[in-house]
Amino acid sequence: MARKFFVGGNFKSNGTVASIKSIIDGLNNAKLNNSVEVVIAPPALYLLLAKEITGNGVDVAAQNIYNKGNGAYTGEISAQQLKDAQVHWVILGHSERRSIFGESDEFVASKTKAALDAGLSVILCIGESLEEREKGVTIDIVTRQLAAVAEQVQDWSKIVIAYEPVWAIGTGKVATTAQAQEVHAAIRSWLKEKVSAEVSDATRILYGGSVTDKNSKDLATQPDVDGFLVGGASLKPAFIDIINSA
Repeated sequence: MARKFFVGGNFKSNGTVASIKSIIDGLNNAKLNNSVEVVIAPPALYLLLAKEITGNGVDVAAQNIYNKGNGAYTGEISAQQLKDAQVHWVILGHSERRSIFGESDEFVASKTKAALDAGLSVILCIGESLEEREKGVTIDIVTRQLAAVAEQVQDWSKIVIAYEPVWAIGTGKVATTAQAQEVHAAIRSWLKEKVSAEVSDATRILYGGSVTDKNSKDLATQPDVDGFLVGGASLKPAFIDIINSA
């Protein structure tokens, strides 16, 4: 099955009105590969601005939701509110949410279910720490994270998986093409065994972790690498080259 290449840009907690307008202007005016699905995730404060001015086939994502609906949850954003604002995507399970804010596999899974139930599409992040990589338990970790989602979710059609080795995020280190392909192939094999062959064939698996315009072309050649989730480089003109690396 042909899987449409996907590139996400996670701005994290970066940006101002001026800088986000500048980034989006650059994307609007760029010649982007029209066979690539592109989604950018600015901070929540700028979601409506981004939604209003983003064109050129680029969509917008939130970086988080709470797992409950609307209610007395000060400071949180619900999936229903994103749906109302016509923000179609959300990033969930990012390692920074897991490590800094203590989000468990089960909590990430409950947020994934809440997003899907509201009609959103999810970029589901999984990945191992350097210590886990060195212990040789990478596959155990990423499949455990996926298994938590599988316990709560039946329909995977609106999930894109982003494999992001924690040791490669923002460090300048990057998994080799062989390392990335090995984990992506294991994820696809797990989906086939534990979910279904159809889901395994259809689900896009992204690589994230110090992706740049220098390494994206090689990574994109791997049969199970269906795109990228880009952090810091999504704030720079090089993001356009990464999009076009497909």
